Amino acid sequence: MKVDRLIGILSVLLQKEKVTAPYLAAKFEVSRRTINRDIEALCRAGIPVVTVQGKSGGISIMDGYAFDRTLLTSSELQAVLAGLSSLDSVSGTDRYGQLMKKLAPGDSGMLTGDQYLLIDLSSWYKESLAPKIEVIHRAIEQRQQLQFYYYSPQGDRKRRIEPYYLIFQWASWYVWGWCTGKQDYRLFKLNRMTEPEPAGETFDRRQAPLPDLSFGRLFPAQLAVKALFEPDCRWRLIEEFGAGSFTKRPDGKLLFSFAFSDPENVISWILSFGGKAELLEPVEIREKLRRIAGRLNEKYMGDG
Repeated sequence: MKVDRLIGILSVLLQKEKVTAPYLAAKFEVSRRTINRDIEALCRAGIPVVTVQGKSGGISIMDGYAFDRTLLTSSELQAVLAGLSSLDSVSGTDRYGQLMKKLAPGDSGMLTGDQYLLIDLSSWYKESLAPKIEVIHRAIEQRQQLQFYYYSPQGDRKRRIEPYYLIFQWASWYVWGWCTGKQDYRLFKLNRMTEPEPAGETFDRRQAPLPDLSFGRLFPAQLAVKALFEPDCRWRLIEEFGAGSFTKRPDGKLLFSFAFSDPENVISWILSFGGKAELLEPVEIREKLRRIAGRLNEKYMGDG
């Protein structure tokens, strides 16, 4: 994209005293004519770029121009690299790493030797997730409507949206867009989506608001849950809800208290502990668990 290239050229000019047009053309993999047009664009934006012809000539920022010539410090570059590398971990490519090399000045060792922050956003669903992200990303850039099959507790149906944002939040990927069927903005989880593809129609961008992805908005706390756990469940309670979510009783068992948004989540979560968890409250969900336990007993009692 042109904006990315302009930022990259400005970064190089701020780090180096003088460069040549062939150098910039090779670095950004474009023609010299394109570089000349980019230099003109920087000048129109108010950056005093000077071009000197001849053997010792080149392109530079005007001497005396009051501007911090260090666009990014080493630590700032490291932070940018970590973010870009995290996107590569999703796509399985080195696209963003290559972009970072273009933005970095010269042959900088800070891109490889001093990295200490590593972010990997890939998941168990990487093979199916990466192609979806590519399709959605392209649809957003080209302003194409997107259609896909979506599976939710409300049923399975084909949806069509104007996609605006790809979002990674709460360990999952989402797309936020204007749903043509609901005539409103909706959030769709990529793992519940199949066969995303362009719908064959473009759209004019709306002033799309950012979605509210706060924990309380997505997972409203409606159920006050109390449960009793065996002592060896401590690690999991701490990992999933924090050390303040339970207290230790004199008998060693752990009394857990937390607010959940969905009774089905409570049931599946408690069952995942096998016989090491006992739900105390709410009473109605405890009764549901009792009935489920009865059905499981009937189903398996005749085995072995």
